[in-house]
Amino acid sequence: MKYCINALQLTRWIMFLEAFAAILAASPLIPTEKSQLDEWYWENVKAFGNRNKAKLDPELVVAEESATVIKVRGDGSGDFKTIAEAIESVPIGNTKRIVIWIGGGVYKEKLKIDRNKPFVTLYGSPNNMPNLTFDGDASKYGTVYSATLIVEADYFTAANLVIENSSPRPDGVRKGAQALAARIRGNKAAIYNCKFIGFQDTLCDDDGLHLYKDCFIQGTVDFIFGKGTSLYLNTQLDVVGNGGLGVIAAHSRDQESDGSGYSFVHCSITGTGGRNTYLGRAWRPRSRVVFAYTTMADIIHLEGWNDMNHFGYDKTVLFGEYKCWGPGSKSSERVKYSKQLSYEEVEPFVSLGYVQSEKWLLPPPNPEI
Repeated sequence: MKYCINALQLTRWIMFLEAFAAILAASPLIPTEKSQLDEWYWENVKAFGNRNKAKLDPELVVAEESATVIKVRGDGSGDFKTIAEAIESVPIGNTKRIVIWIGGGVYKEKLKIDRNKPFVTLYGSPNNMPNLTFDGDASKYGTVYSATLIVEADYFTAANLVIENSSPRPDGVRKGAQALAARIRGNKAAIYNCKFIGFQDTLCDDDGLHLYKDCFIQGTVDFIFGKGTSLYLNTQLDVVGNGGLGVIAAHSRDQESDGSGYSFVHCSITGTGGRNTYLGRAWRPRSRVVFAYTTMADIIHLEGWNDMNHFGYDKTVLFGEYKCWGPGSKSSERVKYSKQLSYEEVEPFVSLGYVQSEKWLLPPPNPEI
């Protein structure tokens, strides 16, 4: 029986690597040295004006060629006083890039960008990042609808924002205490230099291709969860532990044919709570999470990963690590179903091709306000 299981696992790897071979051939791998990451990234993710338009999604080309900026200022001196009003102004069936520039300050609003409003950018100044906050929780809205910001639209971009859920920390007694900062459900979303603040279920990184760069994500249990196909670059994962269970990622992949998964590259894991935090746990039978070139503080449980005692999940999940370091990266006591990946095995996860970047990924805008 052991031989059969290993053969099946090998077959899955071969199929996965073959599926990505063509993409990888045209997509340079992420450098092993973090100091080279920024230069490498901007060489490979050029501004719209410097891109080969024939390789970009045609609808994205149309949208970017007719981009416009609208302003939100809490003091009323902009086009709109609230972010919700600015989002409401975006026409249904929108076909052009609309940059919603948000002035500094605190905006207590519950926000949603519907699927029929693609090509929206929420942009804050990197020197005066606006704070988008709300206190919704699962008891009032349901878990995935509790988010301060819900994005269902495609081609969404966010830059220089603090997005938080200000609900109280779950105490293990109060029901419905889960509270999301954001739910990113649209396809082809790019998030730059944003902070996501919460406790349990901070970021619902849901369906679609997603890129997170230079972000900060804080939470306690399952604070990144969903079924996104997502690449996290130079992102700090901060665990606000108190001695109880901590879990960073809970991925929900069900089918072998599903290409989704979370890839954390050149990230850092920080926080408190002792060695009680798992890198990930198996929410669904084929959960897929990879950490590469990541620094891990001494808060990571020695076993590293958790199958949640689901029978058989240990045979089907893909939990991998590659060249990570720090006191939390010690691999000698990791669970047997996790993998210390080889170079060939990690290649698909350390490439912009993982999120099909050539078709859609652009830098954040630089609106002149």
